[in-house]
Amino acid sequence: MKNYFRYIALLLIILVASCSFRMGSEGEIRSEEEIRLERACRIDSSMFLPDSNDEGGRGRSRSPIECKDSLSKLSAEAWILVEDSTGLLISAKNPHKRMFMASLTKMMTCLLALENGNMGDTVVITQDVFLTKDSRVRPGDSYLLGNLIREMMLQSDNNAATALAKHIGGSTEAFCDMMNTKAAYLGMDSTHFANPNGMPNDSNYSSARDLVVLSRYCMADSVFASIAGTPFMDIPLTDGRHLPCENTNLLLGQYEGCIGVKTGYTRQAGSCLAAAATRNGTRLFLILLNSRSRSSRFTESAVLLDYGFKSKWPLFPVASSEAE
Repeated sequence: MKNYFRYIALLLIILVASCSFRMGSEGEIRSEEEIRLERACRIDSSMFLPDSNDEGGRGRSRSPIECKDSLSKLSAEAWILVEDSTGLLISAKNPHKRMFMASLTKMMTCLLALENGNMGDTVVITQDVFLTKDSRVRPGDSYLLGNLIREMMLQSDNNAATALAKHIGGSTEAFCDMMNTKAAYLGMDSTHFANPNGMPNDSNYSSARDLVVLSRYCMADSVFASIAGTPFMDIPLTDGRHLPCENTNLLLGQYEGCIGVKTGYTRQAGSCLAAAATRNGTRLFLILLNSRSRSSRFTESAVLLDYGFKSKWPLFPVASSEAE
């Protein structure tokens, strides 16, 4: 009988804990989407101290790891490094500066295609979406929607992104409206999307801060995370052919714990990377913009991620923290 009552008590404790996890500060029930959004947008700068000698936005932190030697030499124009569970801001340079984002744009394209598309739809690559010659997809090719999303993300395929935008939105203009509506929902105040692929356009811009919110929100979707973390995939076309695709994110399989997310490059934007990595239960998200070269975006991202993992941070931020 005693064991029975202990069992009932344990069930009640679990039930209360589960309900409490979803309760807001005033006791309201919070949906999974509300929790996901709040977590993606949370950036806690309580441990981050702006460097008064650097008007460009570089900062220092209360970490036993000295950052000047390792981080001051990085060529990237902007970055932000955040610990995911707390939103703790570990390192940043020009995090709010509006910059071109190249193919990091495709994170939003992928997100909206997953949220609004039917993965079993057939998408034909028509001549009007064949805008760049460096594409792996060709006019007349057809893919299931889910497979075209994978091809776009792994190969960073501009024409695939355009085909997805027209299929989901009816036109690229309508799809861009969807992108900007979603950006507003995520609080991406320094962002405007003018195309679905990140090709050079003065009206297609974002900031490191906005993009880290987007990447954290995207990676909370298990399908998105699976695609972003896939190093290689043999992607089928509907006619039985296959297209071997290797992920352009070279940190996958080479940097311990890397789980994504997306590369970007144009002459206008420079070399960019959205990266995420997990070690020993700690997950870091990094946005790096306008690095010197396509190779330096990976080496510099590894330096920043190493810095984050080596730093000794409290498990939770202090209660009086000033969050962004």
